[in-house]
Amino acid sequence: MTADNYLDRLLVKYAGTFNIYTPFQIGGTEFPAYGYFYSHVEKFVLTRGANMWSSDSYEHILFLTSDEVTVSNVDNMKRILLEYVEPLLVLKGGELPPPNHMYSYMSVILISDKKPSKATVKAVKRLSYDKGYKMNMRGFSQAQICLVSIEDEKIYHNFAAHAKKKTLKSVFKEVKEGKTGFKELVEKGDLKPFIQEQPVI
Repeated sequence: MTADNYLDRLLVKYAGTFNIYTPFQIGGTEFPAYGYFYSHVEKFVLTRGANMWSSDSYEHILFLTSDEVTVSNVDNMKRILLEYVEPLLVLKGGELPPPNHMYSYMSVILISDKKPSKATVKAVKRLSYDKGYKMNMRGFSQAQICLVSIEDEKIYHNFAAHAKKKTLKSVFKEVKEGKTGFKELVEKGDLKPFIQEQPVI
């Protein structure tokens, strides 16, 4: 199993609820894939004309494969999240997220062929960023990071990303079982990746 065919299967799992872009460029780095999720929920009283409230939820996931992930890679991912993903994808160039914004998860999934060093694992677990906007009246953004180690089939993550571990763990078994990957489904016409019009810089 390699980082590339692991990602190929992982994208199938995310494609059911995310728009998958392949590839995706942001902050001077090209990622093999990016996932965008958006959910809009409204609450009404009696008729659709009486809207009590509505909320919007988002997640931005950057996927990256590598022979080996280092502390420097983890630091660079945090930089991209804070210098590009938050201001340009979450805030859309403004000072606050759009009205009705509830939360934006800014996520990175790093997939490494080699198992990480103890220092790298520590850097992943210690990465933390949770920011409220206008005393949370405009919601919040949160950084999540996961590191998938192909060599020892382990998942490392920060506290905010703990819910992703089960999904990531299941992919090891699915790749070994030979389940269909993203590229094959695209070739068959069962999936269609989104195309990035221009890099986010």
